[in-house]
Amino acid sequence: MQLGFPEMMFIFILALILFGPKKLPEIGRQIGKGLAEFKRASREFQSQIEDEVRKLELEADLKNTIEPPISLSNTVASQPPALTVGSSAPPAETALTSASTEEVAAAASEPDYTVTHSSSYKADSAGNA
Repeated sequence: MQLGFPEMMFIFILALILFGPKKLPEIGRQIGKGLAEFKRASREFQSQIEDEVRKLELEADLKNTIEPPISLSNTVASQPPALTVGSSAPPAETALTSASTEEVAAAASEPDYTVTHSSSYKADSAGNA
């Protein structure tokens, strides 16, 4: 609703005729107070809505950042890999009993070169830096 100067002048003259020059300032004050109260209430309502939206966003961010830890039972097999000798793989229950104690001890006594090599590499690179 766009009112130009001629429309505003017509409304002012009509109000002056209807209410008289003594009542017009009082009516103007009441309208001004009503508009100010309406603006204040609408700002308060808008700020309450914005606060609620911020709270919901924070709760959503917390849910996204704090996830429950991944269960290891879902990612790791329940049975450890079996030690086998030969080309055919026996079932998991017989794999541990088919390997002799000497074979298991020999496998355990072999050095793990990847772990030793990587740890010495880190020590060398740290000393040279």
